[in-house]
Amino acid sequence: MINLNNNKPTLDLHGELRQTAVIKINDFIEENYYMQRRSVVIVHGKGSGVLKKVVFDVLSDNKYVLDYRLDIFNDGQTLVSLKSREV
Repeated sequence: MINLNNNKPTLDLHGELRQTAVIKINDFIEENYYMQRRSVVIVHGKGSGVLKKVVFDVLSDNKYVLDYRLDIFNDGQTLVSLKSREV
């Protein structure tokens, strides 16, 4: 598989439990927000959709997330836009 987002920070959640995924997503988003990165990728896989739902639920409640959407080229990952950090 070709990763077209190889220049963006990426979190791979394959094989993670729901509770662990929530912590990793929030930590990943916060870390990248403070590093002033504007976009990141979260890989959740296609599978049963459990991790994708967790990702969407967490992102919808995260104060650093501006927008997120399923990657149109790979529905096993979500593209996330982060808010600008006020310095």
